[in-house]
Amino acid sequence: MRFFVDFDRGDLIRFWMTPDNPTAIGRVAVSVGGRRVAEVPATIVDPNIRAFGWHATGQCTYELTEAEVPGLPGLPELEIHDLDTNLLIYRRAGAEGLCRSKVLLINTGIKPETVIQGLMYKHFQQSYFGLGKLTEDMLRCIFESGTIASSFLSGSIVVPRYENFLPPDQILTAALIHDPHVEMATRMLWLRAQADLGADPGQVWRLGRLAEAATFMAEFDLLDLKSLKRLFRLLPEPAYRLLYNPLTRQLGTRLPDDRVHPGNSIVAVEILSRIGIVGHRDAFEAFVATLLDRLGIQDTVPAPEPIPADVIDLAGRLRQVRPVDDMLIFDTVMADVVRSSVAKAWTT
Repeated sequence: MRFFVDFDRGDLIRFWMTPDNPTAIGRVAVSVGGRRVAEVPATIVDPNIRAFGWHATGQCTYELTEAEVPGLPGLPELEIHDLDTNLLIYRRAGAEGLCRSKVLLINTGIKPETVIQGLMYKHFQQSYFGLGKLTEDMLRCIFESGTIASSFLSGSIVVPRYENFLPPDQILTAALIHDPHVEMATRMLWLRAQADLGADPGQVWRLGRLAEAATFMAEFDLLDLKSLKRLFRLLPEPAYRLLYNPLTRQLGTRLPDDRVHPGNSIVAVEILSRIGIVGHRDAFEAFVATLLDRLGIQDTVPAPEPIPADVIDLAGRLRQVRPVDDMLIFDTVMADVVRSSVAKAWTT
């Protein structure tokens, strides 16, 4: 799926979108205040889209007027989503008070930075969360869009694969680094929580290759140190990939399945040095305050979501398991450097 917004003239919104099915006629839903007010099909044929091989007929262009959306010129806010994928195509929002920047928050943890997302959403015209779940074509369209100057993007992506779409003069990148042992504990408990899905033939598809890892994790007592040591001796490959230096994998490889070598850690450090704002979860408020200041946004810095007690307990036990040190050696070096740099900057 690809899309591009040409313009919003008030009484006319023009854009094109190619559906995943190249023979289908795409449809979009228009919502106002969270209520769907119209469903509109593509009506205009673009021969260039057909020539590029993106669609069989090229009937992919939309022109929304008052005929399709009653009261369109007077609507201060509306949203347009693709009916098949529910992907946001365009959001009209009042220009007053919006941040006129494009920002990418790179999620380095398995859980999204929901506190920061909730804070930023209201300050931008358009927001996309969960970027890691989108297709490459969708991501390219979002990154390359020049018509949406006010946008906040957030998600877990393999950074080197998309760095050429993130020029620092056009988009501000930011990343919050987590303690590697805490992140590993979070991932292990997340896997364990998915065990029922992994064991259900009707739901196992939701986990893909992580199904085996989820059921495996449920077989061990994470409260027992001996059980943990045995767990790391028997890790199946999908679990190993999820837990092994995930930050280095995200910043130092081009594909999720690439093997991580010592050389990748060097690449990861170079990529990290090119990210606009880098913070550490231990100094969450400092990171958010820096982000708000850089963007010129006046708002209250929220408190971070508390780290669950079971995550903290498991992270403490993981520090006593020798194989874990080897699995996190590259991430630990980067996290320690970031933590030290942040502490020095905020104490001086």
